[in-house]
Amino acid sequence: MMPSLPNFIWHSLTHLEKKGTYVRMLFIDFSSAFNTIVPQHLIGKLSLLGLNTSLCNWILDFLTGRPQFVRIGSSTSNSTTLSTGAPQGSVLSPLLFTLLTHDCAVMRSSNHIIKFTDDTTVVGLINKHNESAYREEVQELVSWCKVNNLYLNVDKTKEMVVDFRRARRDHSPLAIDGSSVEIVKNIKFLGVHIVENLTWTLNTSSITKRAQQRLYFLRKLREAHLPSPILTTFYRGTVETILSSCIITWFGNCTTFDRKTLQRIVRTAEKIIGVSLPSITNIYITRCSRKATNIVKDPHTPHMNCSPFCHLEEEWRTSEQETAALREQLPPAITPEPDSSFTSFPVPPSYSLSTHPSIPLRLRSRLCGGAGPTTGSAMPRA
Repeated sequence: MMPSLPNFIWHSLTHLEKKGTYVRMLFIDFSSAFNTIVPQHLIGKLSLLGLNTSLCNWILDFLTGRPQFVRIGSSTSNSTTLSTGAPQGSVLSPLLFTLLTHDCAVMRSSNHIIKFTDDTTVVGLINKHNESAYREEVQELVSWCKVNNLYLNVDKTKEMVVDFRRARRDHSPLAIDGSSVEIVKNIKFLGVHIVENLTWTLNTSSITKRAQQRLYFLRKLREAHLPSPILTTFYRGTVETILSSCIITWFGNCTTFDRKTLQRIVRTAEKIIGVSLPSITNIYITRCSRKATNIVKDPHTPHMNCSPFCHLEEEWRTSEQETAALREQLPPAITPEPDSSFTSFPVPPSYSLSTHPSIPLRLRSRLCGGAGPTTGSAMPRA
């Protein structure tokens, strides 16, 4: 879940930094996704992925010929043999569905598909109100679903538009199989509430409400005189997991008020248990550090051939090159000798850095240390 949600937010925020852009997000809902898997079709895809024949036959035997019946009390229904779908509740079913949909990919660079098992989201990065690539991508996805025996529930499929432009326009809804997709202002995606203005107050309020409900059970356990280690284990398993769910995605952009609201829950738990607990900020920093470490250690992470600071090195080199190029534009009268041992040199009193036609204004910040233009000021040597 964690890689999907940060990628989803990152693609959106990176695009919204550009002028005249907005983002359309289509949150797709499949009707009984696991029950519509066709085993023979799945085995064909697994073979193309390189799985050996014996493993494919084992999976095919696992999915076909499964007897199923319903028991209510002492009454039992007739048994029915199923040869489609995947058993609900098994660990293998989400993996098989992920492999089934591995070829569901975007065809245009301006779009992204974020997948987590059967939760699929299409992110359209729109420029200059040109939505043709996004709409064509959605239609191709609908066609792909029909070929792969997946059915879109248009009534539960929602769309959200993130638009920070001053001159906003009315966005026409998408049409899937003749039905319009509802445009909503907020939606719950992978357990996190996302709002069209990308603020996190709604998500924080939801987390606070759920955590406070769990504190009630913590108080009851305290009244039962359970020792502090057991209460701490209960807190970390039922309350802290709620507070820290996807925390690296939303906590960094929370308001101060929201952070204090979350921290009050931690303080309340400390009073109930009677021990010191990690603050919500420390949990956030720890999770971010752990995630960054895992990314650096993962050889399959994109751009791993570069160091984590390679982009900073590139910016530094570019800055040095620009400074050298600008230094060459200085008049000979104020250009230092290459072998000079002086750390600074004077500028003639009648010479002004801000008015001389041969010196660009951008030299002031680099050659004068950010100070304003002055007459007769000392110019430090690079």
